Amino acid sequence: MKLWITRPLPDRVIDAARGLCDVEVRQETLPLTGDELRSSLKEFDAVLPTLGDLFSAEVFADVSTPRCKLLANFGVGYNHIDVAAAKARGVAVSNTPGAVTDATADIGMMLILMSARRAVEGERLVRAGDWPGWHPTQMLGLHVTGKRVGIVGMGRIGQAIARRCHFGFGMEVAYFSRSEKALEFPATRIASLTELAGAVDVLVVAVPAGTDTWHLIDADVLNAMQGHAHLVNIARGDVVDEAALIAALEARSIGGAGLDVYEHEPAVPEALRALDNVTLLPHLGTAALEVREAMGLMAVENVAAFLDGKPLPNAV
Repeated sequence: MKLWITRPLPDRVIDAARGLCDVEVRQETLPLTGDELRSSLKEFDAVLPTLGDLFSAEVFADVSTPRCKLLANFGVGYNHIDVAAAKARGVAVSNTPGAVTDATADIGMMLILMSARRAVEGERLVRAGDWPGWHPTQMLGLHVTGKRVGIVGMGRIGQAIARRCHFGFGMEVAYFSRSEKALEFPATRIASLTELAGAVDVLVVAVPAGTDTWHLIDADVLNAMQGHAHLVNIARGDVVDEAALIAALEARSIGGAGLDVYEHEPAVPEALRALDNVTLLPHLGTAALEVREAMGLMAVENVAAFLDGKPLPNAV
């Protein structure tokens, strides 16, 4: 049995995979090319892909009888894989939920604080040698303690962010979700996304990417936000209409934004990079060794189950 790992992963993960089967590791860090996508389905029994490896319906259409029977995705998000097209060709898909929750929530909390307290703007001021020294009205930001946070998508990650906001910063929690959630802290479900946007001081996006969430945060939602409110996105870039967000930030109609993801990664528009009221991170959500190891080992567990003919622990 042959497994192809499409990007370099921590040694602990590679070693675990090699304990199961014949493993080939691609050394490139960029996403698979079209030719590589198609050849991977023809030449390997299982593939361990990740973000950007675009297994689209067109790719599956070109490989009618794939040798590959499992895409063990490295990551909780799998919007780069057309799951319906994969299953139609007899290819199972798995992901790595749970392993990313706390790390992503930590980044969400960090972006809330960085954006609200103008941390990046201040850091640039110091680095440029332009800081004139402390004075009482310099760089006044938003004090988040005791404020109201709105969570868009109250899944594992949304709940982890809300928990940090409530217990760590005494924030009141409101959320927008398809269903009512049983939570360990007080929270108010608001049925309208624009109503939620207009009622909170910080709006955090934590929904999965997909056709039903594409541009979920659009001009209407941004226009509904209060002038001092901040938007934070740790979900996927295309959940936010990037052009509408740039317009809101340029007009200073919202207080600011904190982003870890972008609509057309790794491209970040110059108009966005030029703004001083937005914090920009390079998709750091799970960027810690122990987290990436946990993700990789979870993907390998799915491969092990596949090889043993057992149900996948994390089938999607």
